[in-house]
Amino acid sequence: MTRTAPEAPHHTAVHAVSEVAAASGVAPSAVRFYEKHGVVRAVRTSGNQRRFDDSAACRIQVAKLAQRVGLTVREIADLYADLPADPRPEDWARIAEQLVVEAQRRVADLRAGLDVLATDTKLCEIGASLDS
Repeated sequence: MTRTAPEAPHHTAVHAVSEVAAASGVAPSAVRFYEKHGVVRAVRTSGNQRRFDDSAACRIQVAKLAQRVGLTVREIADLYADLPADPRPEDWARIAEQLVVEAQRRVADLRAGLDVLATDTKLCEIGASLDS
């Protein structure tokens, strides 16, 4: 699957790392981590400081939720790949729908695993059957 770079923000990126961290409830190092993995994008000032747009804190908050569903940071970046620079409510609704579908799939997988664990089958046999 080829990933295209997200569209550059159309509005001014004015928020510093510390502001995005405070608004999203994460440490500044987490903001830089999410940037490194493509969840949020920053532009650099002439002094080489990161500046984020208005959507950065929301993107991180939704990413935290997606991580609780079980998505990796790479999967979240892929989920955001087609998200416009200034997401509208319908854009977030599409993301929410995808997260619900993924969460339901994972819950179904977990339930199936619990059902198998409740049988008299030896654990090593269960593990071996997962490979096929």
